[in-house]
Amino acid sequence: MSPIIHILIICATVVGLWGGALFVVESASRIAKKLGLSELVIGLTVVAIATSAPEFAVTVVAAMQGSMSISVGNVVGSNIFNLGIILGLVALFGAIKTTRSILFRDGILLFGTSLMLLVFFYDLRLSMIEGILLATTLISYVVILIKQKQEIDEEIPTGDFKWLDIIKLVVGVALIILSADFLVNSASEIARFYGVSEWMIGITIVAAGTSVPELATSIVALSKGRHSISIGNLIGSDLFNMLGVLGVASIIRSLSLSESDYLSLVFLAANMLILLVIIRTKWKISRIEGALLIAIALTRWWVVAYL
Repeated sequence: MSPIIHILIICATVVGLWGGALFVVESASRIAKKLGLSELVIGLTVVAIATSAPEFAVTVVAAMQGSMSISVGNVVGSNIFNLGIILGLVALFGAIKTTRSILFRDGILLFGTSLMLLVFFYDLRLSMIEGILLATTLISYVVILIKQKQEIDEEIPTGDFKWLDIIKLVVGVALIILSADFLVNSASEIARFYGVSEWMIGITIVAAGTSVPELATSIVALSKGRHSISIGNLIGSDLFNMLGVLGVASIIRSLSLSESDYLSLVFLAANMLILLVIIRTKWKISRIEGALLIAIALTRWWVVAYL
């Protein structure tokens, strides 16, 4: 099959991942409301998990097919895209206010998680035990937020439960899984055809594709003039990706990296540290800092291409 066909398949899978995630978010949220869950719990669990469903599906499918570089690269690349490209673009439209809780609660955990990945992947492998530790950290974080009744930035879908929501949930999950399978296969074929590494494809094309739900959420928030909602959503999404997606995926099957891939994790930790400094500077992310985040993300992609 020609590369053009695979590129078209990837474009179609991106639409499938976005549509599937949208179906899952809406239907699962209404089902959760019907079961009596509060909006806080729904936002911190159902919506957050559903938004990260594309990353999870692609990461697990890639791992099961032996494409470890796409599996882990997808999560690392999504973090680059979320907190570099998307957050930077939103900041270009207007300064984003930050808070102490974003810095000292969410930001520190985000940086700490990137350090955890450096330690866990030091032997170029993420084991089941390490995956359990990552997943447990995420569960503890969510439980603490629920107990503290923290305000959330997630948009909870409106509307009452209908039996059609169950069908939408099933269709959404199926769409995400099928799209993930085709995305991984086509990405691998393109990597082989052009002679580039699967890591490069995973950290760029695949990662950008799975970050579509986060991009859509930020665009909607931006259109409503709610600039500040983006950073909470994006940090939360990245926490779910690193702790939840990699954690659960490695429980299913141990993940592995090459030495050059590991260097990207070092860049990831450094990027998180820079982000903490930007968050603290005057408690806002200015247009200039937004441009800096985009530049850092693009530079990291360029460096990865030549690793």
